[in-house]
Amino acid sequence: MLIFIDSRSGVPIYDQICQKIKELIISGEIKTDEMLPSIRNLAKELRISVITTKRAYEELEREGFVYTVPGKGCFVSGNNAELMREENLKKIEKQICQIISLARSCNLTKDDLIEMIVTEMEE
Repeated sequence: MLIFIDSRSGVPIYDQICQKIKELIISGEIKTDEMLPSIRNLAKELRISVITTKRAYEELEREGFVYTVPGKGCFVSGNNAELMREENLKKIEKQICQIISLARSCNLTKDDLIEMIVTEMEE
């Protein structure tokens, strides 16, 4: 599994690992029920702390992207499509809030925004 860590990005390393594994799951490069590298092997491969890798895996499990089988390892969960949809909806909501804030600073109305969105979606 190819994961590149950018220590200068300002994004925590565990978060970079989570995002990359999510991308690999979404793209189909990692399939449902496929085993992820062990925490120790991934930490060694990335030259990072086992604690950091463990935190990334715990976060992925908390979010429902992976599940752990004691004594066996971490595996890709089967309900990724719905999880990704929810995650993307959260991103869209965040961007909508930013758009609304910017629109208010320009004195745009709700109708102006709706017209802009409809126009963009038709193109």
